[in-house]
Amino acid sequence: MNYFDEFRVKPGSRIKLSAIDASFHGDHSSHEAALPVIEEYAQRLRELQYLLYAEHKRSLLICLQGRDAAGKDGTINHVLGAMNPQGCTVTGFKQPSAVEADHDFLWRCHKAVPRRGHVAIFNRSHYEDVLIQRVHKMVPESIWSGRYQHINNFEQLVADNDTLILKFYLHIDAEEQLERFRKRIEDPTRHWKISESDYAEAPYWNEYTAAFEDALNKCSTDYAPWFVIPANHKWFRNLAISHIVVRALESLNMAFPKPTVDIESIRKKYHALDKAEVREGLISEKEGKKAT
Repeated sequence: MNYFDEFRVKPGSRIKLSAIDASFHGDHSSHEAALPVIEEYAQRLRELQYLLYAEHKRSLLICLQGRDAAGKDGTINHVLGAMNPQGCTVTGFKQPSAVEADHDFLWRCHKAVPRRGHVAIFNRSHYEDVLIQRVHKMVPESIWSGRYQHINNFEQLVADNDTLILKFYLHIDAEEQLERFRKRIEDPTRHWKISESDYAEAPYWNEYTAAFEDALNKCSTDYAPWFVIPANHKWFRNLAISHIVVRALESLNMAFPKPTVDIESIRKKYHALDKAEVREGLISEKEGKKAT
């Protein structure tokens, strides 16, 4: 199955989250059945990130959004953890600091976009300003309603700077969210994840649904597409996102850059060093140092 086309929110469409099955798992019946494919995608991601870094012409920005307990941290760990951390950064966007609040709402995100050859992952993103601020009426509608166009313009600018943008909404239903909250309560190793806001936000389920749908419908473009990922099954979430990122990177037709040195000259120097008499000379030199 082509998950890139299957889960992409087509520009101009009007999706309804209630019509999307959060428990969808494609042709795979279980985690065990899907594991070989997930591992294959992980290996391919490593290869493609290495190529992206070496080519040094483009970058990749991945935005992760979803309700509380949707699996943003798990996606970073299990899927994008396959990447080399030297070329990858993760930025979490929570409540703005005093300095960030004194700037426009995109300021803190713009300075976190990736430089050439690198991957940046946004755990939550600039979309928080048309989600939580809208739902809790932190700013008037006249303000947040104008931000969709600002977001599209921002993403167009980033894309024009040779950054591939992929945005994932991790779609879970209310029953799955409640089950994940229960596991957090019962597992002492997960207690640190619990916050009062998890439960304070629950009564706003419908309001968040409307806010997410507007963000997905108004801001999915050819240069910065949204993907709605069924995420009740964590393993399928990992498989689908890996598939989409791999396919998108492969579409760039990246290539290793040409060498900056004369390879034939370097090869001759290597062969000269590899000659027996040179090796013997090095050995003799080492022995002489030991004797002294």
